[in-house]
Amino acid sequence: MKKMLMCLLGVGMSFSLLTTGFAQENKNEEKKPENKKPDPAAVFKRLDKDGDGKVTKEEFLASRKTDEAKKTAETQFARRDKNKDGSLSLEEFTATPTKKKPGEKKPE
Repeated sequence: MKKMLMCLLGVGMSFSLLTTGFAQENKNEEKKPENKKPDPAAVFKRLDKDGDGKVTKEEFLASRKTDEAKKTAETQFARRDKNKDGSLSLEEFTATPTKKKPGEKKPE
């Protein structure tokens, strides 16, 4: 009888520890924001390596590792650089980029 009681007590304690662990795990999951997009101003500040308030093409491309990523970034940069001065202001960076029109050549 003692063995059975000790066994049941052990199983009960194990179960309570497991459920406590799952409860803690669920609490941690609830704290994580889902699909939170980074703040554009914070991204701009991170890209602006020299802190001059503008992101140059070189700064914009610096974090891209592959040739394909750099090519895509060059296109994105050209679409955002509205005044064609070779750098992006915070306003240009945060504005919605224009989409390529049918038949339009890639910006150089």
